[in-house]
Order: sequence, then C-alpha cells, then structure tokens
Amino acid sequence: MLTVNAIAAPSATEPLVRTTIERRDLGPRDVLIEIRYAGICHSDIHTVRGDWGQVPYPLTVGHEIVGHVTEVGAEVTKHAVGDRVGVGCMVNSCRECENCRAGLEQYCLKGNVGTYAGIDRDGTVTQGGYSTHVVVDEDFVLRVPQAIPVEAAAPLLCAGITTYSPLAHWNAGPGKKVAVVGMGGLGHMAVKIAVAMGAEVTVLSQTLSKKDDGLAFGAEHYHATSDPATFEALANTFDLIVNTVSAPIDINAYLRLLRLDGTLVSVGAPPQPLPVQAFALFGNRRSFAGSSIGGIAETQQMLDFCAERGIAPEVEVIDADAVNEAYERVLKSDVRYRFVIDIDSLR
Repeated sequence: MLTVNAIAAPSATEPLVRTTIERRDLGPRDVLIEIRYAGICHSDIHTVRGDWGQVPYPLTVGHEIVGHVTEVGAEVTKHAVGDRVGVGCMVNSCRECENCRAGLEQYCLKGNVGTYAGIDRDGTVTQGGYSTHVVVDEDFVLRVPQAIPVEAAAPLLCAGITTYSPLAHWNAGPGKKVAVVGMGGLGHMAVKIAVAMGAEVTVLSQTLSKKDDGLAFGAEHYHATSDPATFEALANTFDLIVNTVSAPIDINAYLRLLRLDGTLVSVGAPPQPLPVQAFALFGNRRSFAGSSIGGIAETQQMLDFCAERGIAPEVEVIDADAVNEAYERVLKSDVRYRFVIDIDSLR
C-alpha cells in the first residue's frame, strides 16, 4: 500500500484538513498517477456536507484529476510512464451489462464505481483527487492532449463532459437554439462547447453580472431570469435548454421557453426535488430530462474536441490550504469559473 498526502473531510460540519490516505498496490491493469491539479466541483461540496445522503467519513473528494503516469501494471497497454492523463467521476463499472457494453459506463446497471465515496473492487471506499497520487484501472484513465493547458484541463473531466454529453446527445449544432441556465463552472463550459458545436446560444442567468463574459465566450444573447419579462419574451423559443444550476428553480417556467419537441435537460443536482407540472410538458410536446457524465469513449471524444477547438475552462488556481475558503466562495458564486488545486502545494 502507498501512503500519500491528501485533504479530507472529517465530517459534514468540520473544515477539510490535511491528512494521509492509502492507495492500493498496483495491479496488473492498474496505472499509478502523480496528480498535478484537481478541480473543485460543486458535487464535492454537496457530498462532504451530506446533502446527497450518508457519507463514509473521513473522505477525500475530487473527481477532476490531471497528472502524469509514474508506474504501470504488467498488463497495461493503453498508457505509459510519463503520459499526461486524467481521471473523471468514475473509476470502474461492471463491464458486463448492456449499458457498459455500449460504452455508457456512467449508466452501469449495477452502478459504476465513483472516484470517491464508492466501493472499490477490493471492498474499500474510494478516495478522490485532493491527493498527491491515485491508482486507477487503465480503462478508466483518459489521455489529456498537450493542446489543453495542464492547469485548466482538470475541470473538463467533470464540468466539460457533464455539459458536452447532453449537448451531443440532443444534437446541439447549426440551426439549433440552445439556452444555458446558470453561468458557473458547468454553465460557462456549456456555453463554450455549444458555441463550438455551431448552435445559437443564449445564457439565462439570475443577473446580468456575467453578461460580458457570456458574450465573450460566444453566446449571442444573455438574459436575467430575475426579470419576469425574460420568460414572456422568450416563450416557445429554444430547441434545448441545459440547466446547470445546483439549486432549486421553477422548472415549469423554463419548460415554457421550449419550442415544439424541445427538451430541458438538467445536469445540476440540487438536493431538493424539482416539481414538474404535467401541463408544462403538454404544450409543444416538451420533454424534461436528466443527463449524467459521459462514458469513457465520449469523455475522450470531448477532450479531443476541446483540444482541436482551443476550448478550456476558466480557472483560478489555489494552494491546498485555501480549499475551505474556496468552498465558501463556490457557495457564494464567487469564482470565475472553476477552482483548481495545485497539488504540488500538498506534497
């Protein structure tokens, strides 16, 4: 077992602290990664604060991981020592169900193994990327193109794929009108990716405080949802709405912005239910859907797409000791647009 430095949550109410955790011995198909950067996702905060259910404390979170390979198992063929790689929200799946066989490991019918707070193949609780090293099966390790700045690559492994997957599935592209609800870590990536796909993009944000950013990222329109006139003016407009916020919103009001056969897909995950009125769906034959992350193949596709088109998240790099402050700032929407931990500060 390898003992490594890490940051962990002792409980739902205590600050995160420096500690050490153990990584399993390298198996024949395992890759040892020295982590360089780890993104802070809103999911990390929801998890450590117990918003989504029981948590196996102490827990190290983090599922936006970028680093390089330092050792490989005897049977590894996909990665080599020195490769620049990433790990996202899952580190294993059953590999046998119809969804896994279709390359949709995120929808594994037996449940994929999360990068943290999951039960690993050896029965231990998985620990995430706020640490100096991680051991991962080669099939769940991604190649990170050199064209993507290393300090900005980590958020692509969650925020990037979480928005890319629904945009690809619902065919965002030329001739499609796409709205993005929220301009945070996920939202700003949804804007950049939808624009790169060729869609006409509108941002729907609570205020106009980030309008200049949204337009700079390629959005053609930007509206404040705090203004009731927005919902009147944009009724029956969009083919696809991607809701990225992790707080309750009036889903029914947003559904009425969809044109015929339009879809509102939620990728943000508030702890509270989102009530939907049947009559909001009946008009224009609208759909309300959800989307998780992407499978491994689609995640690699997303990384290559971003590299080819010069897309990268906007990041604020912090030292390990600033994590608790960063959490509070995320909850106040005081980050443009993703915190990334410099793991060298943890060594």
